[in-house]
Amino acid sequence: MVKLDITLGFEPRIPGSSPGEGTKKKMKTYFLISGVLILLILIPVLALAQAPFVRCGNGDPTKPGYHACDICDFFATLIYIYNFLVLSIATPLAIVGVTIGGVFILISAGNPNLMGSGKKILYSAIIGLFLVFASWVIINTILSVIGYQMGTWWNPQMNCN
Repeated sequence: MVKLDITLGFEPRIPGSSPGEGTKKKMKTYFLISGVLILLILIPVLALAQAPFVRCGNGDPTKPGYHACDICDFFATLIYIYNFLVLSIATPLAIVGVTIGGVFILISAGNPNLMGSGKKILYSAIIGLFLVFASWVIINTILSVIGYQMGTWWNPQMNCN
């Protein structure tokens, strides 16, 4: 006998079947698709990682044009690493987190567990993005106090000439 409660929107329950079987398959499929999408987003980012972070001290010191490393190059390297982490990894992952959280909320259809998961993912992504950009304020303040200017928040850079 199949019971259906139309007023509350429950799925029909077939005797002898576990109520969570379909949900487990859907979640596995969802996480597989999410993983593939995250990889598709991160593969171009990892290709960008081929540019060297340390842009001094490369090559033959006996040839003209060789640039030895100094303290300014150290801070420039930190800025290159920061740019890579923030602009190439953290921001796309936050966008994916906001998207996944929003999709969870949209497809929850009144399911409080799915709604709660969506809200948790959404809040975590927003808080993470806020912390990443707040880190720029901290780093820029410290570097400004010791005499280095990083540039703007959307394009931090340092001139070592």
